[in-house]
Amino acid sequence: MSELAHGTLAGLAEIADIGRDARRGGYSRQLWQGPDLELRAWFALRAERLGLAVETDRNGNLWAWWGTPGPDAVVTGSHLDSVPGGGAYDGPLGVVSALEAVGRLQASGFTPSRPCAVLVFAEEEGSRFGIACLGSRLLTGGIDADRARALTDADGITLAEAAATAGLDPRRLGADPEALARIGLFLELHVEQGRGLIDLGRPVAVASSILAHGRWRLTVSGQGNHAGTTLMTGRRDPMVAAARAIVAVQETAAAIPGARATVGRLEVVPGGTNVIASSVHAWLDARCDTEAGTRALVAAITAQVERAVSLNGCSVAVTEESWTGTVAFDAALAGRFAAALGGVPALPTGAGHDAGVLSASVPSAMLFVRNPTGISHSPEEFAEVEDCVAGIDALEALLRSLL
Repeated sequence: MSELAHGTLAGLAEIADIGRDARRGGYSRQLWQGPDLELRAWFALRAERLGLAVETDRNGNLWAWWGTPGPDAVVTGSHLDSVPGGGAYDGPLGVVSALEAVGRLQASGFTPSRPCAVLVFAEEEGSRFGIACLGSRLLTGGIDADRARALTDADGITLAEAAATAGLDPRRLGADPEALARIGLFLELHVEQGRGLIDLGRPVAVASSILAHGRWRLTVSGQGNHAGTTLMTGRRDPMVAAARAIVAVQETAAAIPGARATVGRLEVVPGGTNVIASSVHAWLDARCDTEAGTRALVAAITAQVERAVSLNGCSVAVTEESWTGTVAFDAALAGRFAAALGGVPALPTGAGHDAGVLSASVPSAMLFVRNPTGISHSPEEFAEVEDCVAGIDALEALLRSLL
């Protein structure tokens, strides 16, 4: 298999037209919808060319096995879904690099002494059903199965219904101890979502930790009414209140060192141009250096948001939708990998990953590939091909040492 094509990785070039978003730019690839299904078919074909046996687990995660599946497997991979209007590298780089590394090992005549698999997780971004790392959370039992089945997308379709349409039995969604027990170690390669490596002048790093983070829904309630007949002095407009709330989020987080808080999605009810809204849903993403810090950040935001919306006679309800505590990757494992790669740096990240979810259950580690701008979750996300190849070099070396 050819590693490079058209100045990029061959695998990335092969999927470059799948899920392009003409309105947002970049890619929109949501679980079990057209582009995601195309990517899954591409992955199965690409894996089968390497002689890997592809299977789908009860939660929609894809496994491609090199040799006989079994316990104590070395597993590597990432995800193929994207945020709305996301970049080309977040997720797919790890999948493509895993396939390339396995292909290199095979071409060199290497024979593994333990099972190996390339794993593609479902719904890592949470763009369809709102829960990030859903495939790995289901696999590990990190989310209640009944709660997961009841999750709905923007069209009101439940996860259970979507799973059934995709050919899965929704009754079997949930913790999968048999599949989890096969993983002896999980290693995820990912484009860096920050500027750590560009500032250090290095192409590759290992991960040291992931910031505590979560998602909360802010429901701002007011009084729906007619835009033309309701005087400005008699309004309880939740859109104006939500605008105040978003400013309060920004100001509160900016005053706390190390805090990050974002409102990136709004849903207005009923959403008419000549209608004063009755309610506005806003989704908050909050992160800080520690679990206590993140909880304190959300508490401070809640207090300021309540004050802000009251200025327009509105109320707000804050509902936690997901939570991930601080992840500290095994320091000994990270140190061993860093040393094996010639002393590469160890970096923390503010971005969540499936490797972080798995780390509570199995030994897990991550490799980061340099991002020259630090921009991610955007069409401008990028990695130089030389750095991508350096990432494959590192992944191949680690797989060779582990297998």
